[in-house]
Amino acid sequence: MAEALGYGMYILFAILVIAAFVVGYFVRKNVAEGKLNAAEETAKKIVEDALKDAETQKKELLFNAKEEVHNLRQEVDKENRDRRNELQRLERRIIQREENVDKRNELIQKKEDSLQAKLNEVSVKENQINELIEKEMQELERISGFTTDEAKDILLNDVEKKIRRESALMIKRIESEAKEEADKRARDVLSTAIQRCAADHVAETTVSVVHLPNDEMKGRIIGREGRNIRTLETLTGIDLIIDDTPEAVILSGFDPIRREVARVALEKLIIDGRIHPARIEEMVEKAKKEVDTRIREDGEAACFETGIHTLHPEIVRLLGRLRFRTSYGQNVLKHSIEVSHLAGIMAEEIGANVKIAKRAGLLHDIGKAVDHEVEGPHVTIGVDILKKHKESPQVIHAVEAHHGDVEMNSVEAVLVQAADAVSAARPGARRETLESYIKRLEKLEEIANSFEGVEKTFAVQAGREVRIMVKPDQIDDVEMIHMAKDIADRIENELDYPGQIKVNVIRETRTIEYAK
Repeated sequence: MAEALGYGMYILFAILVIAAFVVGYFVRKNVAEGKLNAAEETAKKIVEDALKDAETQKKELLFNAKEEVHNLRQEVDKENRDRRNELQRLERRIIQREENVDKRNELIQKKEDSLQAKLNEVSVKENQINELIEKEMQELERISGFTTDEAKDILLNDVEKKIRRESALMIKRIESEAKEEADKRARDVLSTAIQRCAADHVAETTVSVVHLPNDEMKGRIIGREGRNIRTLETLTGIDLIIDDTPEAVILSGFDPIRREVARVALEKLIIDGRIHPARIEEMVEKAKKEVDTRIREDGEAACFETGIHTLHPEIVRLLGRLRFRTSYGQNVLKHSIEVSHLAGIMAEEIGANVKIAKRAGLLHDIGKAVDHEVEGPHVTIGVDILKKHKESPQVIHAVEAHHGDVEMNSVEAVLVQAADAVSAARPGARRETLESYIKRLEKLEEIANSFEGVEKTFAVQAGREVRIMVKPDQIDDVEMIHMAKDIADRIENELDYPGQIKVNVIRETRTIEYAK
């Protein structure tokens, strides 16, 4: 019974389980179907809402697009209207201008016609005037007895005389005014420069004298069969003059450097006492080296004295060679140093470039260092040397222009020329032989006497002034001015002289009466 009851309980439990499973299945199925239906409805609603929103947006976009197109169309229409109005305005202006041009053309054409008519009238009148002038000229020639060319020559001569007189008076007035101011300033500057730069002058010749300890030394210098003297002359290029002069040998030669080499070598030989060809050659070589050293030292001393540096060593050596070069008896190196000082002082006084003036003054005669070795004037030689060693153009121009070979275009060039003249014109600075001095004076008087109307001529002031007495009945005051200029031009073209020459033309008229 108990087992039956237990078995029934198991069955009941199983039935209940199955029933619960079936009920759960159907409940779950109903719930799932409800959710599915709810989801479908939700999806349908979302799709409908989306369609509605899309339709709304579509309508809004179409509306905005239509409105924008409408605005653009209005802007384009407005722009087209403005352009059309501008074109119409331009067209009206062009039409107006064309009308104005047509009117001007008509006026120009009328004026051209009028001018042509007037030109025709003028041509006719000109022909008539020419005929009248020709008749008048024929009548005048008949009355005066002169041809046209003769009358023209007479008129031109009268005009030339008047103009010549007026020009002479004007020249005289301008020269007097300029001289008053220029002479005053020039005297101040030159006097200052000359006072501040004093120099000693020593006359030099083309011979050197070597003193001997005794006359027996002359025989040793000559040597056996004259071998010693020939060797020395050959090596140095200097002539040895051995005459009756007691205890002295004269060295003669144009080249001062070779003469100095010979002098130094001969003095060394005399001191050494051994005089023979081999020893002479050795001493000449030593003398050359010694003279070269002295040349370099003299050039450096000149640069130091003038305060001029950065010169090329070759130019410094050439400056030292000027120590043995003279011009009219004046030492060229001392002259160059003096010109440098004078040019620098004058440049300082007038506010010019002092460095350029001093440098050009020192180098202005550099060509004289080799003018006996190189063909050409010393100015050209000096310019070539300075160009070769890269000197400044201002210095080269001043050197080139210091003798008037080229036109001066700088104040420094003028100062160098003036300083050169001042240095050369110092009393005792230069000397000439008596013969050349007399010839120069005679040439001065000859040039002055060659002019018509000159009565007497006197060369005075050592040839630095020529006084000319003219005939008062042939030369008037106006002709005096032209005569002085012509004589000065002749002197400049035909004579070579240091400094300047004053041409003084004098006209004197005396009237004498006696009271009785």
